[in-house]
Amino acid sequence: MASCVFIAHRSAESVNGNDNNVPLIKLAKVELNGSEASATVFGLMERKTQCRDGLGCVLINDGFDDSMILSKPHRTKINNDLAFPYGDKKAKDTLFENVDYKMLNLALDSAFARPEKQKTRTVLVVYKNHIIAERYIDGFNPTTPILGWSMTKSVLATLYGILEYKKKIDLTKPVPIAQWNKDERKNIHLNDLLRMQSGLAWDEDYSSISDVTRMLFLEDDMSQVQLNKKAIAAPGEIWNYSSGTTNLLSGLLRKQFKTEQEYLDFPYSALIDKIGMHSMLIETDRVGNFVGSSYGWASTRDWAKFGLLYLNQGNWNGEQLFDASWVRYITQPTAHSNGTYGAHFWLNAYGKYPDVPKDLYSANGYEGQYVFIIPSKDLVIVRTGLAEDPDFELNRFLKEVVSCIRTKI
Repeated sequence: MASCVFIAHRSAESVNGNDNNVPLIKLAKVELNGSEASATVFGLMERKTQCRDGLGCVLINDGFDDSMILSKPHRTKINNDLAFPYGDKKAKDTLFENVDYKMLNLALDSAFARPEKQKTRTVLVVYKNHIIAERYIDGFNPTTPILGWSMTKSVLATLYGILEYKKKIDLTKPVPIAQWNKDERKNIHLNDLLRMQSGLAWDEDYSSISDVTRMLFLEDDMSQVQLNKKAIAAPGEIWNYSSGTTNLLSGLLRKQFKTEQEYLDFPYSALIDKIGMHSMLIETDRVGNFVGSSYGWASTRDWAKFGLLYLNQGNWNGEQLFDASWVRYITQPTAHSNGTYGAHFWLNAYGKYPDVPKDLYSANGYEGQYVFIIPSKDLVIVRTGLAEDPDFELNRFLKEVVSCIRTKI
């Protein structure tokens, strides 16, 4: 509630009627007061939230020091006369002879046709760097920040691609964690963490009290939870999706810098503000670590810019942010993932979406947040909402959009 109101600037009534209108959660009574919010269920277990400029909102635990002063990221806004995606001027009205715009509009009609079931909020289609379709439900527009949930994982991983391009890290070396040197965890590399194949124990279950729910709702320092888990397999033996792994990577990223300020500035200076994603904010935990697993906010157009950076092989308007080989790396299927996962990106390599090109890869988030990149079609497709498969039929939606791009003869 607090993040939707203070980051996305939505009304509490809208959040209650939509985002929080689900079993159990809708039992909570939420009160807003300035930059804080509190919630109880039947007057029990009150939790409070504090929102901090530039850092987002955090749940407060007993013993929280509200006098603690944390740095905030320095932001740089690009002002130029360029159209989307390289600037904020009106997108160019470009008509492509090989695009069936009538069919494309019908595809978007279909994505919004059953609002109670599909719960689509926004759709944006970009072809050859040009917006060819865009639609929003009431209450959302091109500047509304939307919580990407686990799409944030792909953003966090990209920071490692940037560091690798600058020769600041080596993914093939063991992770520099002293306490792991005493046991089998000493064999875990950064590559294993990026591929979710570290072999560390982790329970990613949102329907119960689990590793991930304890981390997101109880921990002051989310970067430590996965770090303290024991190995249940050797690196590469199993694939186990883990939000704790991403937050561990966020903590390891922090160690790349001498100061907290440098760490807080890096995602924005090296990536987010560099490509004009000025609506984006990644929330931090109570001690200032980016919650790279889950809490990235950005407008639909800015999520599309992230996809376009990958579509263009890491090149942004002439500047190379990461090497083209990074794209090949993150789209290489990870063992034991059935071809569905690369390195913090989801894949269609084995035809999970049978009617869509197999070179499709994507940043995915809870409740149906998606940035799809389809190199063979020169397409980026963004869809946000509150429902995913099967309520929102992804294969059908993607097929309908892709079919609108005719192959030139």
